[in-house]
Amino acid sequence: MKLIESNANEFKLFLNDKFEKVVVSFLNSKDGGNIYLGVDDLGQPVGLKEVDKTQLEVKDRIKNNISPSTLGLFDVVIEEMSNHQIIHVIIASGTEKPYYIRRKGMSPEGCFTRIGSSVESMNNEMIIDLFSRRTKNSLKSIISPQQSLTFSQLKIFYDEVGYEIGGNFLNQLELINDDGKFNYVAYLLSDNNNISIQVAKYQGLDSYNLIENEEFGHCCLVKATKNVLNRLEIENRTFTKITSIERKEVKKIDPIALREAVINAIVHNDYSNEYAAKFELFDDRLEISSIGGLPERFTKEDFLGGFSAPKNKELMRVFKDVGLVEQLGTGIRRILRSYPVDIYAFYPNFIKVTFKFKDNTLKMINDTNDEEISDIQKQILLIIETEPKITQEKMASQLNVHKRTIIRHMNTLESYQLIRRVGDNRTGHWEILN
Repeated sequence: MKLIESNANEFKLFLNDKFEKVVVSFLNSKDGGNIYLGVDDLGQPVGLKEVDKTQLEVKDRIKNNISPSTLGLFDVVIEEMSNHQIIHVIIASGTEKPYYIRRKGMSPEGCFTRIGSSVESMNNEMIIDLFSRRTKNSLKSIISPQQSLTFSQLKIFYDEVGYEIGGNFLNQLELINDDGKFNYVAYLLSDNNNISIQVAKYQGLDSYNLIENEEFGHCCLVKATKNVLNRLEIENRTFTKITSIERKEVKKIDPIALREAVINAIVHNDYSNEYAAKFELFDDRLEISSIGGLPERFTKEDFLGGFSAPKNKELMRVFKDVGLVEQLGTGIRRILRSYPVDIYAFYPNFIKVTFKFKDNTLKMINDTNDEEISDIQKQILLIIETEPKITQEKMASQLNVHKRTIIRHMNTLESYQLIRRVGDNRTGHWEILN
């Protein structure tokens, strides 16, 4: 990968005393950014000595030297680039701006922002403006409706991944506010709460005939999330796709995309009104709705580009600790590797993602007159359903035919109005028309 220093990328040969300034500038920016340690100004990797020790120091400096709390807003990953070990620090846009270097305070000497590829001090007017717009209804600032909370389920999940749980466990996870009361994050992660996540199943293509409605919740949100994932995995049945090359077992929904969408919907949901994410199964699709619109100052393009601005950073931190989230900002990109961007629909108060089931293509093929569609055309349809962004060259290689053969048959399928091209040749995808 060729890296270019920009408003989103910063290169450093080693960890120096200006590191916190760069982190603060990304936290205060709209989109966050990346810091690469062990990379020169031209984007060439040179590597680091004692990379494990440096990784621990990076985490310690971000957690302890910057305010407000940065937990859940950064990730520190050791990566290999051109046979060199470097450190990739991923910084999300924070929700409690302005962030500042703790020893300098909330002042021009402590607050920084990103202008192009440079780090600039904020003036007093910018600092006051950001502080006045600081999120007032963050989950951490909302007092739990119950104060007799227990966390045995959450502690089990931490034990399972090998985390040492000390006596300061609740403070470390920011579940207790300065006044000593449990906040709403604690409420969501406690053994008992009133948050219910619904998985509804309908017969047909609309919500008229409800045949099944299961509730998952009233428990630690981590446990509820795993229960929802297990329930949807049962629905995500496997069917067999046979090509001239191999026999493949294919899921109705790509398993990685499904997992990421479920976790994103739950961890980024707006719980301030006690509404949870909703999951609805129809004969031809799964719809996942997450309460709350786009993050403040975010556009659709920012969201779909994978820029990270965790709505509930405390939940994000916990979900990452217990292995439900792998790395900041990767969820949307993982989903869009397998699906086009139009699976997302944006509304003022919620975001919906729709996964159409892949086995509908098999039904469509079986319902089509065999005299109208050839075997190779059926295989093309199945490949498109599995990989809508596939190139004609790759398809020809899979089916062991010439590219001209693929083009001819795809033109025929287009003339039958069974497929169409959406977008341009470079970034677009194929769509099957039922």
